[in-house]
Amino acid sequence: MNAKNAPRLSSCGLLLSLLLTGCATSEGLTTHNSVLSPDSLQAQKSLAGVHFSPAAWPQQAWWKNFNDPQLNQLIDQALASSPDLQIVNAQAAKANAAVVAAEAARMPTLDADGSVTRSRLAKVDDPLLEGHRYATLRSAYLSASYTLDLWGGQKAAWESALGAARASEVDKQGARLTLAANVTRAYINLNLNKELEKLAEDNVKRTESISQLQQKYFANGLSTRYQYNQARATAKSAEQALTAAKQATVDAGIKLSILLGKGPDAWRSLKQVQLSVPQNMTLPSDIPADLVGRRPDVVAARWRVESAEKNIAAVKTEFYPNINLVAEAGSRNLLGDAFFGAPSQFFNIGPTLSLPIFDGGKRRADLATSNADWDLAVAHYNSTVISALGNISDSIVSMKSLGEQNDQAQQANQLVHSAWDDVSKEYSAGLRPFLDVLSLQSQLIESDQQVAELKAQQLSQAVLLIEQLGGGFKA
Repeated sequence: MNAKNAPRLSSCGLLLSLLLTGCATSEGLTTHNSVLSPDSLQAQKSLAGVHFSPAAWPQQAWWKNFNDPQLNQLIDQALASSPDLQIVNAQAAKANAAVVAAEAARMPTLDADGSVTRSRLAKVDDPLLEGHRYATLRSAYLSASYTLDLWGGQKAAWESALGAARASEVDKQGARLTLAANVTRAYINLNLNKELEKLAEDNVKRTESISQLQQKYFANGLSTRYQYNQARATAKSAEQALTAAKQATVDAGIKLSILLGKGPDAWRSLKQVQLSVPQNMTLPSDIPADLVGRRPDVVAARWRVESAEKNIAAVKTEFYPNINLVAEAGSRNLLGDAFFGAPSQFFNIGPTLSLPIFDGGKRRADLATSNADWDLAVAHYNSTVISALGNISDSIVSMKSLGEQNDQAQQANQLVHSAWDDVSKEYSAGLRPFLDVLSLQSQLIESDQQVAELKAQQLSQAVLLIEQLGGGFKA
């Protein structure tokens, strides 16, 4: 080795060593959360007494099990025209476009450029020092570049975008499930309010009949003014309750129309129906293990964890050196007739090395942000899984309780109606005091309303359980 070159090489080596040791690093930055295993969640006691079957997962078009063509048509309309679905569809399209952009970043680029420039030379730029000379510069060239993905950062960024896009696609299925469930519940609620309105009309007829009978008794001196006014007040209260019931029906109808993506009068042509309450509560035998692949929200949350993990891998590569290959070729000349000649042609090609040394902590901040995004995604996934299993257990308990309450309410309702038949006959014959009629009448309307409301609650709870089991979705 030449002795004169030794100090230079030593200085270059020292400089390179200082640059490498002074580079930005990701040391000390890490994530903190961990992904929860559904099998670790205890639910045996909460699900005790429930029948299990491997085939008990809901079907995709689960609402058809209610055997109501009108409901089927409403859900088809909602799925076709709901603005809520249009929103998630647009979000999914945006996420898919991000995948294309991430894939494009991995590809070489090729650009073409050309120009014609007319300029007047200054005297100092004129080789002949004459000035007042004009020149026309013509140029055309191709330029290409390709970044070598030495550390897999671009691939990881593409995989991160792909995970986010898959989560958005699953969100579409989740939105369809939520919309179908909401339409079904709104439909159940509309039928309930129509039934309550009908019961209110029947109560108005009863109270008006009693009021008229009490008027006759009062006119004949068989009753007091107090009892007569009390009967009239009861009749007016029944009329007020009917007005409120009609308003509740309109409110329920408008809410259903909104879910359908239609105008506020879309519900008015619907007929009142009596949906059947599911009798058997059978759950899938592989809860909670298969729940992670059956619920859209859980699957989407898991994809977002994967996306965040890939994003961390992509951000970490920003701490490493990278090489970009650049090439350019074309022609440049002041003389038009020599533009394509060999003297006018040029090309250059070569690599460029980028090495992060000092950025004020930006790369570390980016990695810390990505780590926090992963922790957030994991926490959201864990919360979704825990809530999913907890909500299913709660729904099972509610279904049991509502079934028992409904049986008890039905029995009580039969007894109240039987007692009402006896009391109303005896009162018409003057054998019963007015207070007995008034007390039983109030009990009768409350019992009728309770039976209707409990049935609607059973139906809504069944829909909720179907939704919590994924509504036929399977990853």
